[in-house]
Amino acid sequence: MSQSKASLLAAAAIVLPSAAAAQSTPQPDAAQAGDTRQDAAAAAAAPAEGAPAAAPIVVVGRLTDSAITRDDVQLTQANDLADLFRSTPSVSVGGAIGIAQKIYVRGLEDSQLNVSIDGAQVQGTLFHHVGRVSIEPELLERVEVQTGAGEATAGFGAIGGAIRFRTRDAADLLEPGRDVGAIVKAGWFSNDGYKLSGTAFGRLAGDVGIVAAYVHQDRDPYRDGHGERVPGSGAEQNVAFVKLGGDVGGGHGFSFSYEQREEEGEFGARPNWPVMEGDDLFPAEASRRTVIGNYRFDDGGPVGLELVGYWTRAEFELDRFDRWGLYGAEIENWGGDLRIGAAVGAHDIVGGVAYRNDSVASAYLAEPATWQPWAWDPDIGRFGESGELVGVYVQDRWQVADPLLLSFGARYDYYTLDIETYGEGTSSSGVSFNVGADLEILPGLTANAGYAEAFRGKEIGDAFTLEHRPGRAILQPGLQPETVGNLEVGLAYDRGGFHASAAYYAMEIEDVVFDQLYRGPFPQDGVYFENVGTFRSEGFELRAGYRRGAFGISGFYNHYDPELNGRPVNGYEHLALGNTLGDQWNVSATFDPSPALGFEASLTRFERVEDLEVLFRDVELGYVPATEFIDKPGYTTLDLFARWQPLGSDRFELLAAVYNLFDEAYIAHASVADYSAIPDYGIVSGVREPGRNFRLGAAFRF
Repeated sequence: MSQSKASLLAAAAIVLPSAAAAQSTPQPDAAQAGDTRQDAAAAAAAPAEGAPAAAPIVVVGRLTDSAITRDDVQLTQANDLADLFRSTPSVSVGGAIGIAQKIYVRGLEDSQLNVSIDGAQVQGTLFHHVGRVSIEPELLERVEVQTGAGEATAGFGAIGGAIRFRTRDAADLLEPGRDVGAIVKAGWFSNDGYKLSGTAFGRLAGDVGIVAAYVHQDRDPYRDGHGERVPGSGAEQNVAFVKLGGDVGGGHGFSFSYEQREEEGEFGARPNWPVMEGDDLFPAEASRRTVIGNYRFDDGGPVGLELVGYWTRAEFELDRFDRWGLYGAEIENWGGDLRIGAAVGAHDIVGGVAYRNDSVASAYLAEPATWQPWAWDPDIGRFGESGELVGVYVQDRWQVADPLLLSFGARYDYYTLDIETYGEGTSSSGVSFNVGADLEILPGLTANAGYAEAFRGKEIGDAFTLEHRPGRAILQPGLQPETVGNLEVGLAYDRGGFHASAAYYAMEIEDVVFDQLYRGPFPQDGVYFENVGTFRSEGFELRAGYRRGAFGISGFYNHYDPELNGRPVNGYEHLALGNTLGDQWNVSATFDPSPALGFEASLTRFERVEDLEVLFRDVELGYVPATEFIDKPGYTTLDLFARWQPLGSDRFELLAAVYNLFDEAYIAHASVADYSAIPDYGIVSGVREPGRNFRLGAAFRF
C-alpha cells in the first residue's frame, strides 16, 4: 500500500474506526503524557515531519479542528462533557447538570452537528430541557472535533461540524508482551460524590482481543460558587461496555461492541433551569443501549474498505406527578456506512454510501384517568415520527506538488420524514460541495483555505413535543431544507517546538428550519416547524503553543457572533439552534519532570456579553411591548491537575485535581441566560456551575 493511501484510510477511520486500525496506532510516549489538548490538536491538524503513514489527512477547515487524547481524559479525571471540552477552542458546554448538558460549537447547538460514537450516529432529542449527547469519558480513547462544515466524509447533517468519539479497545490497553490485564480505578470528589470503575482486557487469539468495563458514579447535589446547594443536580450513573475485535489476517480486521448506560435521579421540571424555592423535584431515568460493528480490509494494495453498522436506542422517563404523570420517550437509530479508499497516482480518493433510519416516540405511561385535558386524543396516548436518510459521497485529496495539497469533494443526501400519528411528512434532497488547499509557503509555514457546503432536511422532532392539537399544522407548507456555506482561511506555523495558527471563518445557514416559541396564527400548532431565515456566524481563532523538554505552554483565543436574521441568538429563545457566548481565551501550561510525574494548570476566561437583546418573538406576538436587554457576566476559572506514579510505572497511579480553584459563582455562557431581572421572566435562567471541586483518584493496573 502507498503511504498516501494508508493515510487516506486512517482519515476515513476517524469516522469508521476499526480494531485493525487501532492495532497499528502508535501509543504516546509516557514522557508526553502531560501535553495539553491544544498540542494534540495541532499535531492532528498538521502532522509533524516524519509522522507515521497512518497520520490522518484533513484539508478543508483543518486549522480549526481539535483533538482530545486519552492522556487528557486521564489527567483531568473527566466525568462529563464539560470536563471533556473545558479547553477546546470554539467549543463550550452549558447546562451545568450532567443530564442537561449541551454542546455548542461556534454558537450552534449540538443538534446542528453530526455526533458519532465509533461511527454510530447519535441523533434526535428526547426532551428539550436535557442534553442530546451522553458519553462516559472513562471509555474514550480519543475525541475528534470538526468545527464548521467540512469534507464530504463528515456525515449526515454536519452543518455546524462533527464530533467523533472513539472508544478504547484491547489494543489500546494491552502492554507489550502481555495477553491479559485489568485496571481498577477509584475517585472521590469534594463537590460531591465518587466514581468507581473496573476494566478487564485480554488477547483471545492472534491480534483479536476483548475489553470489558463497568463504571459507577454517584453524585449528590453539588454546591455552587456561593456555597449553596443546587437542588436537582445529583444523579447515579452506571455504564457497562464490552468490545471485541482485532486483525484476523490477510488484511481483514473487525470490532464489535455493546454499551449500556443508565442514569437516574430527581431533577427539576426543566433540568437545565434552576429549581425555585418550594418547587418539586421529579424522578427521572435515562438510558442508552448501543451496538456497533466495524469491518476493515487493507491488504497493502491500492484499494481498502471500511464498513460500519450500528443500532442505538435511547430512552427517558419523567414522572410529572403534579401534571400529566409518568411520561416516556424513546429514540431508535440504526444504519451503516460503506466507504472505499483508493490510491491512484497522486490522488487519494474516498467514496461511500451511508444510510440511517431514525424513529422517535413518546407516550403517557400512567393510567388514562390521570391524563390532563391537553391529552387531546386519549385513544392515541402514543405519538411517533420516523425518518430515513441516504447519502452518497466522494472526496479526493490530490498532492499536486510537494508544497501543495488540494482536496475537493461532493455529497448527495436524501431525507424523508413521516409524522406517523398525524399523517404529515416531507422529503428533500440536495448536493453539497467542498474544496480546500494546503500550501507550504516556507519550511514550517502553511497557508490553508477552504469552502464547504452541507445539507440537512427535516429530521425527527423532540419526543416531548410530538403531541399536537387536532386540525393544527405541524410543518410549514413547502418547507425547504437547510443549506450551509462555510468559508475558512488561515496560516499555521510549526517548527522547532513552536506552533501557531490564525484562522478566519464565515458560516451562513440558509432556510433555517426552526420551531419558534409559542403558537403563531391559525392553523399553526404550538410546535410548528418553518423556515425562519438565515443564521450567520463569523469569527476567528488564534492558537499558539511551545514545548521544550519537560515544559509546555499553549493557548487560544476565539471570537464569533452568531445571529439569526441579523439578531443575536440566545439559548432560551433559540432552543435547539444556538446561543451567544462571550469571547473565550485559555492558557494551559504543563510540566513533566519525569515520565512518572506530571502537572497541568489551565486558565479559562469568558468575557462579558453586554446588552444582549432578547424577547424578539414575544414582541412579534404582542406579549410584550418592546425587547429587553440582558448581560452575561464574564467569569474566569482556574483548574489544576497532577499525576504521580510512585512505583515508576503505570502499575499504580495517583491523580489529583482542583476544578474552579477560585470558587467562581457563574452561569456558563453556553447555558440559558439569566432573564430574572425582566418582569414575569423570573424562572428563565441557567443553572450555576459547580464551585470549587477537589478530586482525588487512584488507578491500579494488573
